[in-house]
Order: sequence, then structure tokens, then C-alpha cells
Amino acid sequence: MPASETTTGPTTDEPDQPDRSAAGGRLTSLGTLAARQLATTTKSEPQMRAISSRWLIRMLPWTDVKAGTYRVNRRLQLRIGGGRVQFEHNGADDVRVVPESLTELPVLRGYSDTGALRELAARYQVREVRAGQVLFEVGQPVTETYLVVHGRLTRFTEGAYGEEAVVGVVTGGQPLGDEAIGGTEPRWTDSVRADTAAVLLALPWAAIAEFTDRLPSFAEQLAGHEGRQRLPANRKGEADIPMQAGHRGEQAIGAGFVDYELRPREYELSLTQTVLRVHSRVSDLYNHPMDQTQHQLRLTVEAIRERQEWELVNNRDFGLLHNTEHGQRISTHSGPPTPDDLDELLSMRRGTRMFLAHPKAITAFFRECSRRGLVPGTADVGGHQVPAWRGVPVFPCGKIPVSARHTSSIIALRTGEDDQGVIGLYPAGLPEEHQRGLNVRFMGVSSTAIVKYLVSAYYSMAILVPDAVGILENAQLGRSAE
Repeated sequence: MPASETTTGPTTDEPDQPDRSAAGGRLTSLGTLAARQLATTTKSEPQMRAISSRWLIRMLPWTDVKAGTYRVNRRLQLRIGGGRVQFEHNGADDVRVVPESLTELPVLRGYSDTGALRELAARYQVREVRAGQVLFEVGQPVTETYLVVHGRLTRFTEGAYGEEAVVGVVTGGQPLGDEAIGGTEPRWTDSVRADTAAVLLALPWAAIAEFTDRLPSFAEQLAGHEGRQRLPANRKGEADIPMQAGHRGEQAIGAGFVDYELRPREYELSLTQTVLRVHSRVSDLYNHPMDQTQHQLRLTVEAIRERQEWELVNNRDFGLLHNTEHGQRISTHSGPPTPDDLDELLSMRRGTRMFLAHPKAITAFFRECSRRGLVPGTADVGGHQVPAWRGVPVFPCGKIPVSARHTSSIIALRTGEDDQGVIGLYPAGLPEEHQRGLNVRFMGVSSTAIVKYLVSAYYSMAILVPDAVGILENAQLGRSAE
């Protein structure tokens, strides 16, 4: 076909080309490209992908802190829980315990002789354990104490009818047998079996005896710990109050008092700040139909609130993951988070108000429910239908980290000051307050016509009693092979 006879119609690749399908290629109506020169566009507000639901900030009860510091007063604690020791990995077989972290063991809490700690740390020997191996059995004498470097081990004992009864799971950083230090001829109270291949650090009992005989400070530390263990305490380890019940006649009634901690925990308000800069020309000339400064401020505040929730979860000083007592941490029994694991987490505290979990952890939990033929319920939270387990809502929180091994944690919370739970802290009545605990202060105009605003958010979090928070750790997120 000759070129003069060809016609080109509009294509999807060129939507703004004028329609020249009429004879001679002349337009028969105004094209859209020209018409847009006289038209305006309908615009959306600036969008932000990083905005999340922020359920933790929304569901926490917030308490006004007028002086910038919140003090948590508690009863005197006699039974001190243990923390987790840390390790140095210098190679496949060169694993050493960090000496200073040995004070996380209850028996060594407060021990300040760094030289003795270094010498004690050097006595630990690497021990590899294969999956299925029984490390020791109930009733056997304690000849070594252990620190778990890596792996998952199950503590079990004999049930009432001779069956095996699982009493706990031990994972990396936790000790075995440290409660026997200082005792005379101690014996294991349960058996331990390795569920996976594991690496341990073992300390011979003879080394502990030698340290006790040679170092007076070490012997005094053990004696002081043993003395505290003999003081009367309630089931939570607090100093007991003498009392009698069910007595008859004129019996002498015990007298006492409620003792308090002499060094209570204090939480100082933390902050997140940034300086927002807006050119005066932008705010003067390009402010219609949307206020440029207000939208800049809106998105800045959203980013600050996202960082605030991240801090509430991950901050080392007050965040949930780093300030939950180690006695309130459990590990999954089989890898993925199961209904049994969440039931155990619920049983560790009264009045659990909420679960927090990474969305992938929630998916892994639902997968385990489906495998058992269970259907989790829902809870109505402010008009939103939220997944729930045993009536407790499970809120997604992407701020909970996922490790390189595809594991995460699930957090259980009891909230509220009246219920001795977890509370958020903020200052009310800030100068130039923009939102609760957040203010925006004008900082002036620079010589380059830049208008600056200081945006500050003040916040913290307090755990009133240790069992207000519990964590299910080492929850595997990947789909297991069928």
C-alpha cells in the first residue's frame, strides 16, 4: 500500500495523540492534550508507604509524667531471677563466655571481682551434644554446670504414672545447674535431652570448689546468696509478711512490715526529634489547594510516631524485648508457634490484655492452628475485628524483628496502672503542643529564606511488675517440610 494511503489511529502507547482519523488528517473535535491546558487536576494528599497500624501506641494506657522521670516502687525482692550470659565466637571450636556477663547468673549477681570472673570464664570447656542425647538424668549428682551457647534442650521428669513430663525448654544463653552452686552434694532435679545439635560450655564442679577455697570474695558471694535464699519469701520471691490463719484461742499473732526496694527503677522520658525545613517561597506561592507546611508536618509526625513504636519494642533501656524478665521468657517447644506455646504464655500471668506479633509470626501461628483443625476467634477492638486467641486479641507489629534464621518473638502484655501492667509515659501540656507528647516549635528563618521547625516527641514505657510482660522466643516462621 502506498504511504499516502496509510492512516494511523490512536494507540494505547500514545493516549494523548489527537484523533486524525478523519479525511485529510484534520481534527473534528478538540483533543484531550489541548483540552488539559484549560483544565485542573484532582490531587491526592501526599501518601506514605511506611505508615503502619501502630497498635502498641494505640492500645497502651498513657500516664502523664510531669517531672520527666517515673519511678516504679516495688516490694523488696529476695529471689533474684537470672539473665542471659553472652559469648565470644572466634571460630568453630573457639567459643568463650564473656566474663562480665557471668553476673547474670543469680548466684553471682552483684559480684565485682573482675579478675575472678575472667579466671572462672577461662575454666569453661566447649562441649558438643548431638540431637537426642541425654545430658543427665534426674537424681544424678551434679558434676558440671553448663551454659547453652546454641541449640534447644528439653527438661523433663517422670510423671505421676511413669510417663515423660516436659517441664521446660532451654536455649542459647541460659544456664543449667547454676542453682546448685554453693550447695553440698547437689543432685539434678530433672533430666535434660538435646532436641537439636547443641554447643555447651561446661564448668567442672571441682573448679567451683577450688575457687571457693582459694578466693574469700567468691566464698562470701556464695554465702550471701545462700543466706538470702533462706529468708522467708512468698511464691514470687518477695520478702514475706508474717501472718497466721485458722488459729484458735489466744495465740500470739506474728508482726512485721512490708519492706520496699531501696533502689527502685526510674524511667526517664526518651525522645525522638527532627528539624523540618520549608522554603518560604514554597509556603508563600505553592500553598493552594493544599497547605505545604501542614502536609510536610503531617508526614514528619507520622515518621516520628513510627520510630516511637520501634523504640517501645526495641530500645535497650525501656523497650519490651530487652526489659522483659528472663523468667517470663519461654521458647517454642517444636519450632513454629503453636496453640500450646501461646497457652503456656497466657498461663504465666493474670489478665493478659493483648498479644503483639510480627505479621509473619501470626501467619505461622494460623498455619499451626489449621494443621490441628483449629479456628482462632476474633475480638472487637474499637469497631475493628482483630484475630484473637482465647479471647485475647493478637495485634500485628512489624517493629518486632525477624532474625536471619527466620525466627521472631510473640509478646504478651497486661496493661494499665491499676492492674500493675505496662504503661506508656508522656508529658502533658508541652509548650506549643501539637499532639499528645509531641510539640512543634518555630526556630526562625535563615538567611537563605528557609523556615525551620523543631518537632519533638517525648515518651517512654514502664513495666510495673515483672510478670506484666511475657515473650515467646525462637518462633520459626518458615513453612516446615511435610
